[in-house]
Amino acid sequence: MKAIQVSSFGAPEVLRPTELPDATAGPGEVAVDVTHAAVGLIDVFIRQGLYRDRPGLPQPPYVPGLEVAGTVRALGEGVAGFEVGEPVVTLSANSGTGGYAAIFVSDAAYVASMKDVSLDPALAVAVVPNGATAYLALTQIARLHDGERVLVHGALGGLAAGFPGIARQLGASRVTGTVRASGLGAAQQARLPYDEIIDSAQLPARLAGERFDIVIDPVGGSVRTASIDLLAPGGRLLLVGNASGDWNHQIDSNRIWRGNLAVLGFSAGSFLPGHKDLARPAAAAAIRAAAAGLAQAHVETLPLSSAAVAHERLENHSVNGRLVLHP
Repeated sequence: MKAIQVSSFGAPEVLRPTELPDATAGPGEVAVDVTHAAVGLIDVFIRQGLYRDRPGLPQPPYVPGLEVAGTVRALGEGVAGFEVGEPVVTLSANSGTGGYAAIFVSDAAYVASMKDVSLDPALAVAVVPNGATAYLALTQIARLHDGERVLVHGALGGLAAGFPGIARQLGASRVTGTVRASGLGAAQQARLPYDEIIDSAQLPARLAGERFDIVIDPVGGSVRTASIDLLAPGGRLLLVGNASGDWNHQIDSNRIWRGNLAVLGFSAGSFLPGHKDLARPAAAAAIRAAAAGLAQAHVETLPLSSAAVAHERLENHSVNGRLVLHP
């Protein structure tokens, strides 16, 4: 099968086209004929070697990618509830490998059927896994209540874009997004259900004293520090990424104590293996949001052979929306 392989940790150039034996489904697994594979920052961080010493994450040579859309190719022993040829999308709970290929094998628990909805597979792989992540983060960790106000940093980014539609589904009264000044033009064209998208450099003055019950931060660094002052009493700062690349950032714990605040973290990759029963409900919520038009992210499709270009663009922050590879 055609695939993209990481030959060593390093720059985007280590992503190289290759031919590998066809992947096959083992017990409890589903093999998927891939039509679209999402490219995410986690793929970039793993390829750069930032997680090289973390147990369970891949070592070169490996095939990156953990979110795909396609059709069921084969079912492993013990798997029921799917049919060969059925359209599916997979969630972000793999080891970070296998997606940039013609065939992807996933734990059946992380595979969601799309046979009852009409979703473009490129859009599905761009928004459903992140929508499912948002659902789990908001229901299991941040505990969003009806009528609460939500702020999402990096509002047009792949993961961040999954939050507004799910927050709406769960009863949020107001959802505000922030982007860098260079992203304001794209924000005006975005069809995501934000009440407002503002320049993050203008915080907190641009908010005129408004505070939020939940702040979603996939950015980190100085944005994370500023977020403490944007929380209402009893508010929750939910950390879901570190796109800034500032790995040494710290938060003053005394400000958290004095403000009656909570700082929480969520990673689907470490959460879902211990909560497999929650994967399907989360995927169903994300699919409903997408089908209802609450997750209309900008999606750009590139050929599989352009995986290195996709990674370079993510590193250069020249992407507004999602990049998806088409084998």
